[in-house]
Amino acid sequence: MIRATVPALAGAAEEIRAQVATLPRTIEAHDDRMASLPFMNAIETGGSATATGPLAFPFEVAAWNLERCLFPEATAALLRRATSAPVVLVSEMDSGMARTGQRNTTAELAGHLGMAYAYGVEFLELGLGSETEREFCKDDFNLHGFHGNGLMASVSLKQPFLLRLEGERLWFIDGGDQPRLGERMAIGAVIETEAGPFVAVSVHLESATTAAYRERQVVGLIAALDEAFSGLPVLIGGDLNTGNHAGGDFEAEGLFRQAAVRGFSRHGGPLDVMTTRPSLITRWPERAMKLDWFLARGLLVGETRIVSSLDETGRPLSDHDLIVCSIEGFE
Repeated sequence: MIRATVPALAGAAEEIRAQVATLPRTIEAHDDRMASLPFMNAIETGGSATATGPLAFPFEVAAWNLERCLFPEATAALLRRATSAPVVLVSEMDSGMARTGQRNTTAELAGHLGMAYAYGVEFLELGLGSETEREFCKDDFNLHGFHGNGLMASVSLKQPFLLRLEGERLWFIDGGDQPRLGERMAIGAVIETEAGPFVAVSVHLESATTAAYRERQVVGLIAALDEAFSGLPVLIGGDLNTGNHAGGDFEAEGLFRQAAVRGFSRHGGPLDVMTTRPSLITRWPERAMKLDWFLARGLLVGETRIVSSLDETGRPLSDHDLIVCSIEGFE
């Protein structure tokens, strides 16, 4: 579990990315190089917590896979219209990528929302992205090539952490048109409420794999949380990729059973409402899927809503819809 925080992640110079691209495609070579890169072993923290005092119940928590976050300002506007959530969990956030104008999208989104943020790099991208993503590039290079996950809150984020999940370095060994160094990860922090602290976790499980692989990732994540934050209520939220590469059947995922055995309840809104849609990047998806969930332990969770990611002009801001849950108190 990574605990080191910095106000800005160290840059990934072009020569670093070029050297990574020449490494042997093995787990050993990957892990040795990743361990030596400061930006893969620290959490960027910034923004400003505008609320005073702990969160009062009830409050909402939002989770959203933002598919690179092409439009931070419009994304913030939709969040403000949809919810007053003081905690927002985000995934697939770019920083220093040509396809998103080289911007730090998490810092920009947090600035628009008036929130503090923590951000970690899931992948160092070695290319400009997929064919459709390259259409958004004005530059022919990435400034840093960072792609990752974050969380934001209107209150202070205490004890931020980053945990890389169990995996087989799939995107490094055979990343196709999206070669990457890194592994799926969770990022979280302790947040104070009027009843005491809880742990909020933004997570992104692997898409290009099996249900058993994702099950192992969830088991490992919960074990690490139990060791680091024993006794605290926990809310995990994000893109669990449930049913991806499994015929679209989210109920076939063993991760829900493993989470339940460990005391977690699942919350994803109506079971017949999917959370993916066509977007500016993912233009012709094969099917709609239900990928996005909250897993809660020690918390009283009320309604969970699914909110369209279409902005006021009908433009999709992501290929995932926003999910929002109400936290009523502690169990």
